[in-house]
Amino acid sequence: MQKIDAGTLDLKEKVVKIGRVTKVVKGGRNFRFSALVVVGDENGYIGSGIGKATEIPDAIRKGIDDAKKNLIKVPMVDTTIPHEAIGEYGAGKVLLKPAGQGTGVIAGGPVRAVLELAGIRDIRTKSLGSNNPINMVNATLQALSQLKTVEDVARLRGKTVEEILG
Repeated sequence: MQKIDAGTLDLKEKVVKIGRVTKVVKGGRNFRFSALVVVGDENGYIGSGIGKATEIPDAIRKGIDDAKKNLIKVPMVDTTIPHEAIGEYGAGKVLLKPAGQGTGVIAGGPVRAVLELAGIRDIRTKSLGSNNPINMVNATLQALSQLKTVEDVARLRGKTVEEILG
């Protein structure tokens, strides 16, 4: 997989979840915040990251930096995905199905954030496992990274696009 330079892309970010994390120590409780952040350019590039800090803005900034390090390129056909895919991460399982023009993004919270920032306009999804936002975001990214275009498949098989499409 090629390294994607986040500096050249016009990235937008969306905070999916902010959690308060507590550590009990001898002197009492230590509170920190974790932030799950998704970044994307709405044109095929998407990444997610987690940041943890004592203040919320610091956690979000760390999450954005982490997300920029984990960018992937999503193959798209017009405004949807090339084929069906199932992504799994931990107990989270997400099914992605291509949809016709004008369908819109039919997805729940964390999955919707990922797909909208990836630039996908028409898609149907179903959460099949855990609804934990971290697992759902990572399962969605895993499913998107599995996608291949007809051109990719043709090149892998050593055939032309016409031979594959029939």
